[in-house]
Amino acid sequence: MVLAGTAACGTVENLSAGQKLDNAFDKLGEERSLAFELDLDTDAASLKALDAEQSEPGEEMPAEIAELLSEGTISVSMHSKKPIKDSGEKDFTAMAMKLSGPDGALLEYRLVGDWIYARVDAATLGEMSGSPLPPASELPPEAGAFKKLLEGGWIKLSKKEMEKTGKNMSGAEGLGAEEPSAEPSLDAKTQKKLTDALKKAVAENVDLTTSGGSDGTEHIKATAPFRTLLTELFDALKPLQNDLPIGDELPTAKDFADAPNKKVSADFTLKNGELTEVSVDLAKLAETAKVKKFALVLRVSEGEKPEAPAGATELNIEELMTSMLSGAFGSPAADEMSGDASFEEGDLAGDVQMW
Repeated sequence: MVLAGTAACGTVENLSAGQKLDNAFDKLGEERSLAFELDLDTDAASLKALDAEQSEPGEEMPAEIAELLSEGTISVSMHSKKPIKDSGEKDFTAMAMKLSGPDGALLEYRLVGDWIYARVDAATLGEMSGSPLPPASELPPEAGAFKKLLEGGWIKLSKKEMEKTGKNMSGAEGLGAEEPSAEPSLDAKTQKKLTDALKKAVAENVDLTTSGGSDGTEHIKATAPFRTLLTELFDALKPLQNDLPIGDELPTAKDFADAPNKKVSADFTLKNGELTEVSVDLAKLAETAKVKKFALVLRVSEGEKPEAPAGATELNIEELMTSMLSGAFGSPAADEMSGDASFEEGDLAGDVQMW
């Protein structure tokens, strides 16, 4: 936890608060099941006012999107055979993600064992995006489980079949695709340098204050000038740029010159030493817009192990790909995707990553 680095150079209060945050995040790492909920603590009017500062005339945020962002939530839960801090990809036995809007779930995804489950409110999402999908009743029999998906039902896909199909596409003769290279990673020495550099930048620019109640609830507030903190953080990374897996040049102070330098704060809520909520107040970053409240809120809980939904319809990956590439769904999107080009000419394997 980088904020705990304020202990190195900060005041006595920073030292105490930093240690408490460090301990709270250590406790999270010991859990085997965790759940997170992310949302914006704001209203649609404030979002539209903020958007109006940046948008060109005629390109303002639609009211439906403002309502979704102000009332929507993203929920994530995970379960592992090991403590989260020691878990690799193969240790997670179940994961779930749900995007909810004002009237309920818009998109839901679960990974349970060797199966991936999904459902979507296609009608609502299509209406919000301005690109409605065809009604399920208009799809041909070849659509199969995809028709169930458009009807709002659960579908399931074999994780192993998806991986197999992906390998077949990337290794298909004539496509010219190569095996994907391993994700870049940092060695232990570079990780320590990176952490130390970020801790120093935070310690010199972030102030921590604590307040608590009699019920075991404690608040730790971290406050810093926005532009100064951003500039110092990226300046701290510059000496390590050649060792970091980044492709572009790091931004400089000149790039942040127009960013507001008002103080922003993050409020960490601890209950009996365990982290339960983080709220980042961004309202002061508004320039001319009248914003009542604008905060990014993350709630943390122990969570329950996600379970497989009943009645899911199995979707065959190869059939789905064949239908989409042949325009079997009969939609403009499918026709545009397939077009007149051959599979080799499109070189889909080199351009599209499905998972």
